[in-house]
Amino acid sequence: MPRIDSFLKLGLAQGCSDVHLAVGIPPMLRMNGDLLPIKFRDLADTELESYVMEILSDSQKDVFYEGRDLDFSYVAEEGGRFRVNLFHKDTGVGAVFRHIPNEVPTLAKLGVPAVLERFCDYHQGMVLVTGSTGTGKSTTLAAMIDHLNTTRSLNIISLEDPIEFVHPSKKSQVIQRELGTHLTSFADGVRSAMREDPDVILVGEMRDADTISMAMTAAETGHLVLGTLHTTSAVKTIDRIIDALPGELREQTKSFLAQSLKAVVSQVLCKTPDGRGRKAIMEILVNNRAISKLIKTDQSHQIPSQLQMGRDVGMQLMDQALLAAITAKEVDPDDAFRHALDKKRFQRFVTDSSILPTIDEDAPPPSGDLY
Repeated sequence: MPRIDSFLKLGLAQGCSDVHLAVGIPPMLRMNGDLLPIKFRDLADTELESYVMEILSDSQKDVFYEGRDLDFSYVAEEGGRFRVNLFHKDTGVGAVFRHIPNEVPTLAKLGVPAVLERFCDYHQGMVLVTGSTGTGKSTTLAAMIDHLNTTRSLNIISLEDPIEFVHPSKKSQVIQRELGTHLTSFADGVRSAMREDPDVILVGEMRDADTISMAMTAAETGHLVLGTLHTTSAVKTIDRIIDALPGELREQTKSFLAQSLKAVVSQVLCKTPDGRGRKAIMEILVNNRAISKLIKTDQSHQIPSQLQMGRDVGMQLMDQALLAAITAKEVDPDDAFRHALDKKRFQRFVTDSSILPTIDEDAPPPSGDLY
């Protein structure tokens, strides 16, 4: 058994989401959002490098010794599955192991808004799930793919870096392809997928102009495209796509977004009140005539007011969602305060006064009203 499996086994026994290994410090576990050290000596450079070399293939070793980072999936001998990022830093090697549950989550189990199920009913267009690193985007998308796989007869092609949740084909056929193993880039993966009679294409990360452009083409030509971006709100997502493509394509990109962007889900993870888990809280945009017009006329800054007023079709601002979760006792109010945009409206719920900043009472509040 590779020696690194001992740390992974300990992490799984503790219920952690991530195991961090880095030279000069002891191994650390991510527990419900907090990073905690385990009782172990500081890891030496040659020691940690010897650990990770035991789980790499010859080709992966060649890539790593060239000075490049590695992203790959790893299955420990005792059954745990992990997404791994292996990197170089100033003192030597570092690695992060993200635990991937064997069971694919369902939308119901995640407790996400019901409107996400409706997004799975689209037959074409683009649905984006966005958020910072580690906010559960892959988990939400996995649950959406599972819903499609369970309820519709489709050809689903999932392009990932690396493959995380493994989807056995149910009512649908699910084809999972991995960057670096089965394809050279996401853009090439989308290009190939369009020749493979797809109904749904999942793009693990729309990280460059070529990938975004190919994903847009797929969405415009009769496919449902699911994708992710590292953006933290619906407005920032729209602006990122427009800014990512060449200036001469700006009008074409806005036209695409106005017509083919179906929805944007931007999420954060908040601790539950007992501190033993985390729940995804989501800002949700559902494209309608009003939002389409704002995109076309470069008035995306007015989109938040449409989200605020669009509750009847499932839309909500992040602060609205956080406030509702506090009221329902689904999240820790102190953690919700940290994620809130208009913090004044959340001060009355805070239990740890030390996290309250000095707020200028004369400063104008952000536009919109949560009440």
